[in-house]
Amino acid sequence: MAHKFKITTAKNGEFVAKFVYNAETLVWSETYKSKASAKNCIESIKKNAPGAAIVDQTAGEEGKGYRFEIAASKDGQTFVRFVAANGEPLVRSETYKSKSSSKNCIASVQKNGPAADVVDEA
Repeated sequence: MAHKFKITTAKNGEFVAKFVYNAETLVWSETYKSKASAKNCIESIKKNAPGAAIVDQTAGEEGKGYRFEIAASKDGQTFVRFVAANGEPLVRSETYKSKSSSKNCIASVQKNGPAADVVDEA
């Protein structure tokens, strides 16, 4: 399967959860002090992303609960965040020139995330 989650080590020795397609990282987490926290992030995405709402903040939409947010970057592009029910972002994407690319990123995480293997590279 080309889609997978990876746990990698950041430069500071902490851990990062990533969702990748072939060699492209679609979304990544903040750094976590423990590998267990990175694993929890992945499990939360696998469980909650498929049914999560999509909130387009660039159109003034707001949301609660687990959700994907399409947000504007400072340079006018868009990026994606997957946010937990408590409002904490779990992962974010790179910036995209088109909103449709942000939507494609969300669709990939929702469709392919639940069955994706987890590879521990840390």
